[in-house]
Amino acid sequence: MNAPSDWWNGFFSGLVVDFWRTALPAEVTAAETEFLDRHLGASPGGRLLDVPCGHGRLAVALAARGYRVTGVDLSADLLTVAQAEAAARGVEITWRQSDMRDLSFPEPFDAAFCAGSSFGYFDDAGDVDFLKAVAGALRPGGRFVLDASKLAETIFPAFRERHSLERDGLLFEAENRYDALTGRYENRYTLTRGSDVETKVASHRIYTLSQVVAMLKTVGLTLVSVHGSADGRPFALGSPGCFLVSERFAGSDSGR
Repeated sequence: MNAPSDWWNGFFSGLVVDFWRTALPAEVTAAETEFLDRHLGASPGGRLLDVPCGHGRLAVALAARGYRVTGVDLSADLLTVAQAEAAARGVEITWRQSDMRDLSFPEPFDAAFCAGSSFGYFDDAGDVDFLKAVAGALRPGGRFVLDASKLAETIFPAFRERHSLERDGLLFEAENRYDALTGRYENRYTLTRGSDVETKVASHRIYTLSQVVAMLKTVGLTLVSVHGSADGRPFALGSPGCFLVSERFAGSDSGR
């Protein structure tokens, strides 16, 4: 598969965008919205950072609850969809197109979150840079919720070399492999709708839970709790997901 090191550049375009809009049922978004509302530790009116925000499904849902949300994503196509979703729901959100490691803002956020298994895109140093950027964007005591659902403890017990899914006439087929030497989960995706066919490759660094917790601590974020799903069940080997709630150390400059 040999995904390039910057595979995410250009990945989120075309049929991938159409698929991502419908891949998750509404009840998943509702459950994750409830989880974030409960664990971010911010009050309505508080400033939230969604990074990367994708097509804005959670940013829009939280803005509808009264939060002031900023969404950051590199994909212009995803941001176009996000803007349309926000307009349709009648909510105001600040959108910014940039790398997820570029989080310089004039004012700190009350809380931040990274959803959609979007952690692990980079190499080890790049993933730490992302966490450092998030910590630096938070006020002291501000919380960060990380969807780290591509952990070793979640991926390996349910590993499949191939799987497929169809949504609204769009067929999504995945070929997966794990490279033990690099510690990366490699994927080739084929998307088909009628006569349109697109092939994309992706790659995620696979960490253990203890490694991610150590990375959070390194950048000035202390672990508050770990959950195996958005409904709050305890995390264990084979959990369907992993949601880490952390908090910026009071008094930490977190690289700012």
